[in-house]
Amino acid sequence: MRKRDLERFRETLLEQKMQIISHARQMLTGEAHADSDDLPDELDSAVSESSLSFTGRMRERERGLLAKIERSLERIERGSYGQCESCGEEIGLERLRARPVAEFCIDCKNEQERLERRPE
Repeated sequence: MRKRDLERFRETLLEQKMQIISHARQMLTGEAHADSDDLPDELDSAVSESSLSFTGRMRERERGLLAKIERSLERIERGSYGQCESCGEEIGLERLRARPVAEFCIDCKNEQERLERRPE
């Protein structure tokens, strides 16, 4: 992969990382201002619980994406970014542009998903 492409991917990954961190800070600030005394009835409490559940799921997804971003940045530093973790072949630039955190080439990812869907 060309140095210029690697630098673009690094910038994209760092930008995504900063967006996730910024979003997490906003969510924490919003939660700090929420007060359960402001919820006068059971319906509001149910809505609040649903919102907290959704927020928890979003945090988990963002935490997972942040870990993938960190691994991708480490691979850039090691010089292995863009190589499939399974077969060692290059991951196509189009795939990396669509999903900069991709760890597998499209063939290996398809095979992995096929095996995951397989009934045991």
